[in-house]
Amino acid sequence: MYQKSIALAYILWLIFGQFGIHRFYMGRIGTGIMQLLLGVTGWATKWILIGYIPLGILWLWMLVDIFLIPGMCRNPR
Repeated sequence: MYQKSIALAYILWLIFGQFGIHRFYMGRIGTGIMQLLLGVTGWATKWILIGYIPLGILWLWMLVDIFLIPGMCRNPR
């Protein structure tokens, strides 16, 4: 296995983070799907205010991912 690019992972996090694309890139398919579902569900139901709950969870998770990305890139699955 080869080491993933940390810079590319951060770029994907910044641009497509709410869809979990950075996690798919790092081989974390299960958690990538969970972030994708949180993002889609949150944005689809934001207009009735329920969507802010999954979006809040997702945004907190994305904040934690800032610190997890280097480790995930160094230790790919």
